[in-house]
Amino acid sequence: MPLDQVDVDREEKNMTFLDHLEELRWHLMRSVIAIIVFSIAAMANYRFIFDKVIFAVTDKSFPIYKLFCKLSHSLYGTDKLCFETIELNTQNLDVSGQFIYLMVVSFTIGLILSAPYILWEFWRFFKPALKKTEQKYTTGIVLATSALFFVGVLFGYLVLAPLSVNFFINFKLTDNIVNHFTMQSYVSFVSTLTLASGIVFELPLLVYILAKLGLVSSAFLKQYRRHAIIVILILASVITPPDIMSQILLTIPVYMLYEVGIFIAKRIESKDALNET
Repeated sequence: MPLDQVDVDREEKNMTFLDHLEELRWHLMRSVIAIIVFSIAAMANYRFIFDKVIFAVTDKSFPIYKLFCKLSHSLYGTDKLCFETIELNTQNLDVSGQFIYLMVVSFTIGLILSAPYILWEFWRFFKPALKKTEQKYTTGIVLATSALFFVGVLFGYLVLAPLSVNFFINFKLTDNIVNHFTMQSYVSFVSTLTLASGIVFELPLLVYILAKLGLVSSAFLKQYRRHAIIVILILASVITPPDIMSQILLTIPVYMLYEVGIFIAKRIESKDALNET
């Protein structure tokens, strides 16, 4: 082992609890700085973000709406599944409401864009505590986690947000009730749904961790596969408009993530079996 590596290992072993806290503080500070930088960049382009990103999901030219319209023409030869541009006139009821939500949206975008760097900083903090074999298995974890997160965010924004917004805006218990939404409610709904989708797409990573800890197995996941499909279908029917095509569009990727989780659990079991022999 190289001498410099020995010194590093000795230094890590001799670090006190306060030394670890100090190191963690610097990792957190660098992560916060990254969020601030991306948030400021978002604030500088607030017009584009609100007009062309957040409120773009109400326009019939949005990609998912155009896809549904093409499917409608291919399957039915009509505009049955086509969407119209939603006339959404949101209201701001607070004096500082627009400024506050500029800060909220900018922070959310800053958090999303800086996620890979934040994950890398935390991985650097925990890496010295891992064994050599564990470090080998976690080499690509930052890249994999970031990729899953961004795919989830894009899916949430491009698919879930527009379909959900369209459904809830057009949903009426009676014609005597008119839907008028506040700017805060609409922006919060789109932002939360998009961010939540990114977190949900971390399902394979969660399965990986649980499988490494021995809390779940591929046999367990296979046994409850039918139950998982039912749960996914129920969620799809609640979130999406009452149309079979949109429900399928949501069900397929979530179910694929579940199958990926089974594959990951099986690979971990195979590697553990080889290590024991």
